[in-house]
Amino acid sequence: MRSRSPRYGDSGPCRLADHTRDDSMDAIAKHILAAAPPRFALAGLSMGGYLALTIVRHAPERVQRLRAARHLGATRNARSRPRGASPRSRSPRPADSPRCRRCSFPVFVHRNRQNDEALRERVRLMAEETGAQAFLRQQQAIMTRPDARPFLPAIKCPTLVLVGDGDELTPPALVAGDRRRRRRLAARRHRRL
Repeated sequence: MRSRSPRYGDSGPCRLADHTRDDSMDAIAKHILAAAPPRFALAGLSMGGYLALTIVRHAPERVQRLRAARHLGATRNARSRPRGASPRSRSPRPADSPRCRRCSFPVFVHRNRQNDEALRERVRLMAEETGAQAFLRQQQAIMTRPDARPFLPAIKCPTLVLVGDGDELTPPALVAGDRRRRRRLAARRHRRL
């Protein structure tokens, strides 16, 4: 983990975890937990949200607060993948290829920022810094992650889930449907107690 800038209130230092070395959520989570302090607040965006859920599943007693943005607990099942595709059947284009960046940029940023060249350059630099091999490992981890929905009612720490009105990957209506399902599961569990 790399330490990052000043302290945020009484939360302590902000650290960025390395999520580029492994190709499964469980393996990435284990490396992050090995470098993390005994107790911490956790925030994740997109793939980081999937990782945050995996970390909470592995070590719920260590996570004091959780914030996950732009992700779903659900996985992409075989029906939602392109026909004939499996996680390893086709290699994605390298993250640092111009074509990959052009195709993914509209999905990753709000429609009002589509022509923001400074933001586009930041995304390009981020992809370049990550590199093609790490990108492929990350895609493998995302495509093979387990469905987190059955675990969601067990999360005990204060949790905030954020989505945006212009989010193409995780639109609020989709996340709201996931939230309703979690409430129904929690209500059923409560009735059994």
